[in-house]
Amino acid sequence: MNPTHLSVNVNKVALVRNTRHLGIPSVVRAAEACLQAGAHGITVHPRPDQRHVRPQDVHDLAALMRRWPGREYNIEGNPTQNLMAFIRDVRPAQATFVPDAEDQFTSDHGWDLASPGVAERLRPLIDECRQLGVRVSLFMDAEPHAMAAARALGADRVELYTEPWAAAWGTPDEAVQLQRFAAAARAAQGAGLGVNAGHDLNRDNLTPFLRGVPGVAEVSIGHALIADALDMGYDATVRDYLRCIDEAFDCS
Repeated sequence: MNPTHLSVNVNKVALVRNTRHLGIPSVVRAAEACLQAGAHGITVHPRPDQRHVRPQDVHDLAALMRRWPGREYNIEGNPTQNLMAFIRDVRPAQATFVPDAEDQFTSDHGWDLASPGVAERLRPLIDECRQLGVRVSLFMDAEPHAMAAARALGADRVELYTEPWAAAWGTPDEAVQLQRFAAAARAAQGAGLGVNAGHDLNRDNLTPFLRGVPGVAEVSIGHALIADALDMGYDATVRDYLRCIDEAFDCS
């Protein structure tokens, strides 16, 4: 089985930069350092309020990624807000549709595709992305019954919202949550979807998650990885996350 890819979310680098007007730390330099250390991709979530990455960052990172063939650029956000303009301009490898409100502190739930009007709003936007050659991933809760609906809309992948796993790590609920995520991944793959995962994954909970959840193609990690990099540096941090991934697939 091929190891899971690591995509580094650099939003928190931009958050620190935005507290001053000096242009440091550089989002582009951070992304390049992560790529040099072996990260398979870069993720950004350009929120409408621009508290993290800003529109220029999205374009600057697109220019960087063109110099790294084989690495993937993932832009995530709500497609009914500002996301689609970036997708049309940049044409990243992947667009991750996230159901965040404009003033949402952080992503905290996946799409409810059974809710009135949701599927009808998403379908033409998914179709447009695919016509642009952009893979579409839907941010979803770990609910096996919802995966067929995601595929029916034309999505290529789902990104499982992993905060419930992170919250359960080290508690009596850990095994139950792992089984829940494994069931959702199997349901997604059975429906013909690829599986990504992200939110609050870290160096402690990543390896057991990947051991227990089959076939995860990509993990997107931002907050914990950037926090670790403050102590360890980008190179050592990315390499340690890659070690965590490799350990999940080590059969020795």
